[in-house]
Amino acid sequence: MKPAVTHLLYLHGFRSSPQSAKSVRVAREIESLRRAGRQIEWCCPQLPPSPAEALALIAHLTETWPADERMGVIGSSLGGWYATVVAQARHCRAVLLNPAVNPARDLEAEIGELTAWHDPELKFSFTAEHVDALRVLTPPAITQPERYAAVIAKGDEVLDWREMCGRYPGAHIRLLEGGDHAISDFETHLPFVLGFLGLA
Repeated sequence: MKPAVTHLLYLHGFRSSPQSAKSVRVAREIESLRRAGRQIEWCCPQLPPSPAEALALIAHLTETWPADERMGVIGSSLGGWYATVVAQARHCRAVLLNPAVNPARDLEAEIGELTAWHDPELKFSFTAEHVDALRVLTPPAITQPERYAAVIAKGDEVLDWREMCGRYPGAHIRLLEGGDHAISDFETHLPFVLGFLGLA
């Protein structure tokens, strides 16, 4: 039986933030576990649009964390891509929520001035250089698939569930017959997510 993670990182999706419904729900659960006496370090940063800067920020925030299965990362959509990069480098556990598989291809159409979902006043530039960085930084095939779990919805209106499943052969995959990109029924799948991390 795997030990419970003691350090947990949550990575939000493109144009999203730590205020997303899923990250807020996980944060609430971690706070509840802390009140019950569990020692868990929690981190859910606002990721910059630059992939290189985002990965540098993640590395800085987690530089003292254990590089093994005591560390866990949850990533949603583009955050799932980041979580894969982190898990491959740190040999930690990762839970992916409708993860982006080929963000360089999928986000090429988003180049320009954009606004954040949770704060329309917050504007940022997404550039061709950012797309190139996504292409360069994409890791090859995953190793140690047992370190990965994923919640993937066939009803995802943004990403192809077949591509998502194909990216993580051998991982613990919960494949939803319907659902949507946001995983609107995330509450239902929280026990699966926390269980994989040894927190339920």
